Amino acid sequence: METLFESYRLLLEITPTDYVRSFHNKINWKNRLIGLVGQKGVGKSTLLLQHIKKYDNIEETLYVQADDMYFSGHGLYETAYDFYKRGGKRLYIDEIHKYKGWSTEIKMIYDKLPKMSVVYSGSSLLALKKGNSADLSRRAIEYAMPGLSFREYLNIANGWNLKTASLDDILQGKVDFPYSEHRPIKYFEEYCRKGYYPFFKEEDYNLRLKQAINETVEHDIPSYADMPVASAVKLKKLMYVLANSVPFKPNYSKLAQELEIGRNQLPDYIEYLEKSRLFNALKEKGTGDSLLRKVEKLYLNNSNIAYAISDIKPDSGTVRETMFLSWMSESFNVTASSVSDFEIDGITFEVGGKSKKGHQIKDLDNAYLVKDNVEYAIGNSIPIWMFGFVY
Repeated sequence: METLFESYRLLLEITPTDYVRSFHNKINWKNRLIGLVGQKGVGKSTLLLQHIKKYDNIEETLYVQADDMYFSGHGLYETAYDFYKRGGKRLYIDEIHKYKGWSTEIKMIYDKLPKMSVVYSGSSLLALKKGNSADLSRRAIEYAMPGLSFREYLNIANGWNLKTASLDDILQGKVDFPYSEHRPIKYFEEYCRKGYYPFFKEEDYNLRLKQAINETVEHDIPSYADMPVASAVKLKKLMYVLANSVPFKPNYSKLAQELEIGRNQLPDYIEYLEKSRLFNALKEKGTGDSLLRKVEKLYLNNSNIAYAISDIKPDSGTVRETMFLSWMSESFNVTASSVSDFEIDGITFEVGGKSKKGHQIKDLDNAYLVKDNVEYAIGNSIPIWMFGFVY
């Protein structure tokens, strides 16, 4: 166990705490069993280590990675029990989906060590669902961590401390931006290319992002769905189609033919990519089961993915709509609009460029134009970058 403690302390030493994402405050850290899930690369490991460093008693805490060689000869429960006998009270397990049968042992820790708290994280949402053979629904509180909002990107890139804005504030143009010294459009364009993931400052950003995508598409999804590995090629092609398309309205028969798969298989492929948070599916408005509602349009989860995997510059209209949906879906139920692009809680949004006129919404009482390449809100015309302050 000493090797686990050494690795833990080394990681803790190099973990920066100058900026902690506000998502940290959404988590009730007092719960005995907490799950943190999200895409690869959104910063889950850093957040866990930052919390330990700032708020935990380090002597009573242990952080481990589930794919550590130590676990080739030791079990999770065994490790937790040994740590408990040494005075341990809080165990953090990162990348837990890489440990076979993880949920059964987590349940044992929860039930047999009532004074031990556990926080686990996993990048593969699909693998977490498949590996969850023991029912943790009455025990674990899970949180889904998104990538960086535009506001968070600005704060990290510039050392700022800009505050979030409610939807009402955004619709009135009230956001915390230092207009006197900076211009938002320049930053927004940079963010759309590479700013959604916290490693945006690294020179090999696109390479790292491609590797994360490949891990999900080539390993996580085929493993979850019991697909042949060759199916990963078709999943990649499906992502490539979206990356090079205008907002994509799925024609299942045509798309299935292009991908050389059965028509009935395609919805499964889309669902796998959506659950992995590589896709966002915009569905029709309705009150029924969201799984049964018709998919009106398909988007990549964020525009950074499009820039990373496309061999042409992504369509600007697609980039705008992709980021609007990505941000707003974190806090609201976003649906397709029968007259425009999006609808949120009865409010209609038409997304477009600077010269967008909004003929589709001219007769609607509660409707807004979401515009690119503008700095200020005027009337019902709101700059798209402002919506990136919603979290």
